[in-house]
Amino acid sequence: MALAHQTRAEMKALYNALADRVLEPHDPVYVEELNAKAGFGGDPVEELATEIDWQEGGGVCLFTGQRGTGKSTELKRLQARLEELGVVAFYADLSEYVLLTKEIEISDFLVSVAGALSEQIQARYGASPGNRSYWDRFRDFLTQDVSLTEIKIGAPGFDVKAALKSDPEFKRLVQEKSRGYVAQIVADTHHFIAEAVQWVRDKESDSNKKVALIIDSVERIRGVGNEAMAVYESVRNLFFGHADSLRIPLLHVVYTVPPYLPILAAGAGSLLGGAVTRRLVSIHIFKDRSREPDKAGLETLHKVVATRFGDWHRLFSIDALDALAISSGGDLREFFRLIRLCLPSVRDDAELPLEARAVAAAQNAARNEMLPIPADHLDWLQRISVSHDTCLAKDADLPVLAHFLDNRLVLNYRNGSDWYDVHPLLRSVVDAHVAGSP
Repeated sequence: MALAHQTRAEMKALYNALADRVLEPHDPVYVEELNAKAGFGGDPVEELATEIDWQEGGGVCLFTGQRGTGKSTELKRLQARLEELGVVAFYADLSEYVLLTKEIEISDFLVSVAGALSEQIQARYGASPGNRSYWDRFRDFLTQDVSLTEIKIGAPGFDVKAALKSDPEFKRLVQEKSRGYVAQIVADTHHFIAEAVQWVRDKESDSNKKVALIIDSVERIRGVGNEAMAVYESVRNLFFGHADSLRIPLLHVVYTVPPYLPILAAGAGSLLGGAVTRRLVSIHIFKDRSREPDKAGLETLHKVVATRFGDWHRLFSIDALDALAISSGGDLREFFRLIRLCLPSVRDDAELPLEARAVAAAQNAARNEMLPIPADHLDWLQRISVSHDTCLAKDADLPVLAHFLDNRLVLNYRNGSDWYDVHPLLRSVVDAHVAGSP
């Protein structure tokens, strides 16, 4: 028989309940213990909040994790936790200000940070420091100091912020023209931010009020094609070569960084005032450095689904849900996607609840998206699966490792210490490969 109307409605409800979105801390479907991994690595959000609470005069914190681990949701939790501790905390998504597929330089990065803070202050208080946004200030700098005449910046409707984000040629011109003014730009952005902090303190009637700015999506800066290595090098130079400029007096800053940064620029944290990179990892569904499922991790994912759709067991057996959880490698976004992939193909109430064999089509579809894999990449993935390390041999190979991490061919776990393994859906392909074969 065909699907009953009620069954179809339930499947639609589950499908939409698992849509990808950033959660606020008080969202009823937020599961706090998901990333509060006290049993195997601590709660990175609570650690960051405590560090900022204890810091005096400003400081830098670093936060990373692969796509799908819930960074943005956890940064929203960090913002809420800081507010509880009496800190005025702003959140900004760098993807709204920066072209993420091109090289980044300290000038356009700090300009974006200052512009983001200016906008967040305007949004919260209804006014800007000195009644003038940072973007107005930077536009004047480009026209008066730098004399950027190639583009009519003062023309009606021209938006500096939008151009920096979406116009590669404008971004290139700004970087090129600004290289002779880096010290001036750093000094000006620092001065503006210090004024902004004092302005917020006046608004809050507290001369010692702490102000924090959380900068999300820095980790999404990634190179494409022949430009890949240049982009990755620009990220290393930003955090390693310009560490002092990223430390902004009076402001507590949290920068998200790419998962490869600790590998690419080992020691950068020490240059940023001793910052330790806090890391979100995939859900703990495997025992330490093994492929053996961990019952506690699987039960956590059961709870995540149940929080969003309490009657999930009417649609999936526990064996089927666990098969999808294991296939996701503990990546929450991938887990939700696999569940959603299974639903449209159901045509009959008699098929429900789906058994483990019924989810194979979704698993195959997800696997095929990651294939084919070049033989030399398979060689490397085999080494990772055996050693549970990144096995990065030289800097020139970094774009490949970044590709593995960005596209989740390799997942990062933590059972006391960090370890890596290939995506579970790729295990059969990697294991069957003969090292060194074409």
